[in-house]
Amino acid sequence: MAIKLYDFPLSGHAHRVKLMLSLLELDTEQVFVDLAKGEHKQPAFLALNPFGQVPVIDDNGTVLADSNAILVYLATRYGKGLWLPTDPVELAQVQRWLSVAAGPLHAGPASARLITVFGAKLDAQATIARAHDLLKVIDQALAGRQYLVGGAVSIADIACYTYIAHAPEGNVCLAEYPHVRAWLARIEALPGFVGMPRTVVGLQTA
Repeated sequence: MAIKLYDFPLSGHAHRVKLMLSLLELDTEQVFVDLAKGEHKQPAFLALNPFGQVPVIDDNGTVLADSNAILVYLATRYGKGLWLPTDPVELAQVQRWLSVAAGPLHAGPASARLITVFGAKLDAQATIARAHDLLKVIDQALAGRQYLVGGAVSIADIACYTYIAHAPEGNVCLAEYPHVRAWLARIEALPGFVGMPRTVVGLQTA
């Protein structure tokens, strides 16, 4: 049976999971959650995720929320030894990048995009500054390597991809980060890659 993905098309968190499901070639049934109408705060959805957030997956009775937790689950259950390293150091490095995705990435590029795409009442200047601070670190980390951890793509890359790829929507320019841009292109060239719809706001022109 297909894995149900409770999804909102413009959610970068949900897209992480949609991308991973596609890369793993897993049969998926997408269930649209209308955030604009508050469907994620209704009892039926809160029974799946009491925090009232997408994404959620239902893998034939195994219900999981939180995009990074779902990435770990999918890689462990379906990754065939790929996507999540077994080396203790590399595994710890993946966890570090998952923490970055939940922390600085959310506070920077993701929050900057929330302002322009969803009208969030946040400090645009501060979020853009945080985004560039993070991108400088990631660009350095990617100098001389193809992916964030080790020599192979992992869930660290999937967790960080979407909000960085869509950073221009939040008025965060990627021009000064050549290693980041090359890394984005490598992710987009993976078999099974699916993108998130782009919103023509900020610096995003098409």
